[in-house]
Parts: sequence; structure tokens; C-alpha cells
Amino acid sequence: MIALRDVTKTYQVGNIRLAALNDVNLEIPEGEFVVVMGPSGSGKSTLLFAVGGLLAPTKGDVLVRGKDIYRLYRKERAKFIRDNVGFIFQSFELLPYLTALENVAVVLYLSDIPLSEHYTMAEEALERVGLSGRALHKPSQLSGGEQQRVAVARAIVKKPPILLADEPTGNLDQKTGDEIVKLLLELSRKERLTTILVTHDLGKAKLADRRFLMIDGRLMGGEKAIE
Repeated sequence: MIALRDVTKTYQVGNIRLAALNDVNLEIPEGEFVVVMGPSGSGKSTLLFAVGGLLAPTKGDVLVRGKDIYRLYRKERAKFIRDNVGFIFQSFELLPYLTALENVAVVLYLSDIPLSEHYTMAEEALERVGLSGRALHKPSQLSGGEQQRVAVARAIVKKPPILLADEPTGNLDQKTGDEIVKLLLELSRKERLTTILVTHDLGKAKLADRRFLMIDGRLMGGEKAIE
């Protein structure tokens, strides 16, 4: 499903070359729930953005569902990622003047899905995250956990096979954050989503199928996190 082969991403800062990713190799089969941990600046988000088609590596190959995504033309890659990958971020990125339903439906306007189906699909996505009763509320009327659930619904509304979550609990309290991670795990299990979760929280990492540690751009570990 996802394969990284000798992936390196470097940046030139003056006379210094910094490696955000350093010869990363990783394979994630369909339906696996993986956690990547590590300190700030270790390369976790860079890894996630590379898998999500947002950041081309300096060298190496990133294969998603059998396609080497950085060998695709830019428009072709954008469409492929749009159809196959859902993103969740630490900041909820909800539009304050739209309802929860509209915030979920808005991502469908760039798809080939008929306009008549948008709200039906958005309603179904909100139901899948337990928010069907809050569809007409705006973000200011929702708790932090509810706002992140809306963001999860937006990520899964097109039923992508891959879900990428970058510190999705960073702005939430411990209890609410645990609930969001359990929701992601439940969705991954029920719908066979291939999921990569970036987090600092070891407790949340223990829920994954496998967990990895990222230090100075190098990926280590991969041991089973669930017995």
C-alpha cells in the first residue's frame, strides 16, 4: 500500500546541508495502523508530507498504492492524492462561517462527484464520527473534540484508503485526545484504512499495530505495539 525506498530530504541553510529525512525505508500494508513518534524537528511531519504527495524527496522513491507518486505529472499526482489520501492536522482548519456539514462537504467541490451527492456524503461522514446531531453547528458552537471530529469526517468523506494524521490531538486535552485516537483506530479497523499517525504521546502509540521512532531524520523501530 505504502512504500518508501531510500527516501532522503535535505535542505540547504547557508553552507550547511540539513537532512530532514535520511535514507528512510518503510513498508505499510493495507489496513495497518502505524504510529511515528519522535521529538520536534526529527522529521515526522516531513515523512507524512512526503507520503501525502506534498513534499518531494531529494532522492528516493515514494510508492502509494503501487504508484511512484513523484514520477507522476503534478496535476496527475494532485488528483491521485485527492482521491486516495485523507489528511488530519493538529489545527482543525475549519472555516468559521460554515456549518459542520458544509465544512465536510467543501472538499467534494474539487472532485468528480456530482453536486447532488455532496451533502448526503457529508452527512454520512459526520454520522461515522458520531456527530450527526451537530451537522448544522458552526465551529464556534462546537468543543475542540467535536471540531476535530468534523476534521476527521472531512478527511474520510470521500472514503480514501489512506489516512494521514499529523499530531491530531495536539490542541486537545488528554481525555479528548484519547477519544480521537480511538476513533481513528476504530475507523481504521472497520474500514481497513491504512493509517499513519504522528504523535508525541507514548500512550496513544501503544494502540497502533506498529510504532516507529524518528530521530534526526532516521526511522527506527517498527515493532508490534499490540500483542
